[in-house]
Amino acid sequence: MRVALVHDWLTGMRGGEAVLAEIASFFPGAPIFTLFHRRGAIEGEVTAHQIRTSSLQRLSLGGRFYRPLLPLMPQAVSEFKLSGYDLIISSSHCVAKGVIPPPGAAHVCYCHTPMRYLWDQRDDYIRRVPGILRPILRSQLERLRTWDVVSSARVDHFVANSRLVARRIERYWRREAEVIPPPVDTEFFSPGGEHSSHLLMVAALVPYKRVEVGIAVAKELGLPLHIVGEGPLRRTLAWNAPGSVRFLGRVTRERLREEFRSAALLLVPNVEDFGMATVEALACGTPVVGLEQSGTADIVISGEHGELAADGSVAALVSACGTVMAKSFDAAALRSRAESFSRQRFRRRFTYLLDRVLPARGAS
Repeated sequence: MRVALVHDWLTGMRGGEAVLAEIASFFPGAPIFTLFHRRGAIEGEVTAHQIRTSSLQRLSLGGRFYRPLLPLMPQAVSEFKLSGYDLIISSSHCVAKGVIPPPGAAHVCYCHTPMRYLWDQRDDYIRRVPGILRPILRSQLERLRTWDVVSSARVDHFVANSRLVARRIERYWRREAEVIPPPVDTEFFSPGGEHSSHLLMVAALVPYKRVEVGIAVAKELGLPLHIVGEGPLRRTLAWNAPGSVRFLGRVTRERLREEFRSAALLLVPNVEDFGMATVEALACGTPVVGLEQSGTADIVISGEHGELAADGSVAALVSACGTVMAKSFDAAALRSRAESFSRQRFRRRFTYLLDRVLPARGAS
């Protein structure tokens, strides 16, 4: 059986790339089709595969400048030559699910989320551009919405990373999705050392992560805050943050593990599609504060693994943090919960999915 893998872009190692790497390990000889590839930004299993880029690779300046190319991405992904492949597996949070599979091939899409800028966060994205450009952007996004819905029919079987994302797939595309949580390296992330009183955030410094809310929560509690992550908002956030906030930027996996182990709790003030950092924190014996209406709710049960705030206000998150910090959590119990999302569990679930999908496809 010939297998092709499709991923939106390879410009860094985040949660989506961790999922791609795990899926790629099932099929050592499978090529990876991607819109853009920034050399040196990818590591591990993915680098062992042949990477085939789109016609936009050169325009993206080697994967360094690609977000403004969004209107061109649907056409570029449809140009991938997939004839001769029996199974297409797309890893998609943007346009990868819109590839055109050859006749008779099965297409399984692992969906990290439907495009945020087209659906649940569309208005937020529009508000960030100058007023004179908003009508043009709205028009472009409407055309992309139409393509997004139509291209969802090219997928035979959707897999969502959380119940929240499965609900989005049903709402926006009228398709059902099976939930398979992403793989987390719970062998590497493990308890050790002593917890201190500081809070921790692990997030890209972009608007939807609501890092400024996390800073406000820490300030209200009078506690230090460590922030792991980089992004375009770093300068603005650092300028407005009190001295008790430490911006650590990108860190090694070993340093990240130490941050999880030493923090009083992990704070997740935004709606996460799933939230692999939440699992990593629990694996290190650290409780989590998140939101009820988030993918975090697939991982954290209030009172057992941390606390889920009813809304994303500073007051609600401060209250949830206070509840967690007043309670003693059993590190072994938190780790046991994290192991429900281990790489081994993912491999069993995904193998079971393929065993069901491929025979059914062949019989149709």
